[in-house]
Amino acid sequence: MQSTLYGSEISQPYALALMSVAIEHKQTDALGQQAREILNLLENSQELKDFIQNPTIAETNKKKVLQKILGKDANVYLTNFVMLLVDKRRIGMLAEICQEYLTQLRKLNNIVLAEVSSVKELTQEQLQSVTEKVKQISGAKSVELKTIIDPALLGGVVIKVGSQVIDASLKGQLRRLGFSLGSLG
Repeated sequence: MQSTLYGSEISQPYALALMSVAIEHKQTDALGQQAREILNLLENSQELKDFIQNPTIAETNKKKVLQKILGKDANVYLTNFVMLLVDKRRIGMLAEICQEYLTQLRKLNNIVLAEVSSVKELTQEQLQSVTEKVKQISGAKSVELKTIIDPALLGGVVIKVGSQVIDASLKGQLRRLGFSLGSLG
């Protein structure tokens, strides 16, 4: 995924246009769920990413494949939007546009995205505790958690909410202890 300034200059207006349609037709959450499904598909299929980004494949072929992938049950507004992206030769930005749409949806619903890294999968109780802590810190109504397993942490968790990082990992504690011991000498 491109995270360049140029990429966001392109993806943001498209995402905002999709959000506008979603709000108008009271479909914000439904489109959000389908945007997550598209992102999941793109993250797990390099073949699909290569296909939609290939400029030598005709737009009609891209549309046929994308319509099959989206399926008959797909939201009509999202399907039309994806077809528009093909027409405008912006389909290669689909992942970035979906990410931006989800960012806008979180803003609309006062939801924050928190990335939680831990050595092993957290229990429901631990996830609930992290959620409550993030709500306290951010003042958000709700929290969307993205969990990452990182064996390098040794223990504990690292929570990222926007630009704020809470490092409660064993590795982080050892690093801070090393810094404080180094400053004594």
